[in-house]
This record gives sequence, C-alpha cells and structure tokens, in this order.
Amino acid sequence: QLLDCPYQAFTKQLYLESKCLELIALRLEQLAEVENSSVPSHHLQADDIERIHDAKAILSEQLDNPPSVPELARQVGLNHDALQQGFHQVFDTTPLGYLRDQRLERGRGLLEPRQMNIQEVATTVGYASQSRFCHAFKRKFGVTPRSYCKIPQIEPRHV
Repeated sequence: QLLDCPYQAFTKQLYLESKCLELIALRLEQLAEVENSSVPSHHLQADDIERIHDAKAILSEQLDNPPSVPELARQVGLNHDALQQGFHQVFDTTPLGYLRDQRLERGRGLLEPRQMNIQEVATTVGYASQSRFCHAFKRKFGVTPRSYCKIPQIEPRHV
C-alpha cells in the first residue's frame, strides 16, 4: 500500500503518514500481546502485601547486616519465590535491588559532606571493594563518586 500510493502532493504525504502510524500501532499491539502472555499474573493478598512491606522494613533497618533473601522470607512468613515476585510487584525491584539502592543512596549522602573518602564510604555502606561501589554508583547516578564529589554544593543535589 505504501509503494502503490494513488495520491499526490499533500494528500500523498497524509496517506503515507497514516500508513506509518498504522504500522506503529500494529507493532505496539503485537509487543503488548507478547508481554502480557509472557508475564504470569499473580494477585497478591492483603496479608502478603503486608509481609512484603515488613520485609522492606527489615532491610531498611538492617542495611549494615541484612538477612539473606531466604532468611528474610522465613522472617516474614513467605517462601523465597513469593517474596521475590511479590517484592517486585509491589516495589518494582527485588529485595537485593532495594538493598543495593538504599546502600547507594546512603553512600551518596555520606559523600556530600566530604568528610569521608570513597573507600571509607564504600566500606561503610557494605561494599567490600571500592571499585564495585564506584561501578554501582555510576550505574545508578550516572556519575562516578569522584565526579559527584566535584559537583559544587550550592543546593541539594538531585542526580
């Protein structure tokens, strides 16, 4: 239909644009069908959601020495898979992803007053290696910790 367009000038342009939009709409519909068919739907019960929130609270309170995911699941009364899937549904991340993000946020906060060097911050927030901390920091915030420290502190940072 695109190659055999019967129109000329402005009408041809409108016709071709509408056909392109139609192709985009069809492709988006296909992608949505694939996504919906590949992701199983798990409806969480209210008590499971409460347990997942409890798991998040435990991780927040124990950033320095968090329980393993199986231990966390046991503490809140869920099995490992239910905790992983439920946590992802409720918070759009895994328990370990949440833990990593909280540690990095805490690390960013420790870098701001510039009273600790990067190695000290990495160790304080639970990273055994400075290079792993730097890599994770850059992945989350888009800059290395060293570059972040060089940004002038005029107002609160929102990287």
